[in-house]
Amino acid sequence: MEALFAVVVGIFLASAFYLMMSKRIVRVLLGVAILGNGVNLLLFTSGRLTREVPPIIGADADTLAAGAANPLPQALILTAIVISFSFFCFLLVLGYRAYQELKSDDTDEMRVAEPEGQPLPPLGY
Repeated sequence: MEALFAVVVGIFLASAFYLMMSKRIVRVLLGVAILGNGVNLLLFTSGRLTREVPPIIGADADTLAAGAANPLPQALILTAIVISFSFFCFLLVLGYRAYQELKSDDTDEMRVAEPEGQPLPPLGY
């Protein structure tokens, strides 16, 4: 089962990087969202996938059973979901505001600091 999840994580991360290299800001935002989901799935897979032994320490034991899933990555994922959702909402508002201000979602046209038609700075000393 971990091999299947590893392949899915690879697909998520590859598609996220592909989308983040796009010129359109909406694709970049979708790439960021998919990247967050891929990282969460990677953390989840790193804690072992098992349903047979719950990650609970019994009253007569000091540690988890040998075949139990690690509960720490599951707790980290809960925090990461909230953080990635709030980060995505912030980027969505930022992208929408940039679109309203610049009337384009093309990142090449959004270069206010580097306007087209300006002479290049000197390249040598």
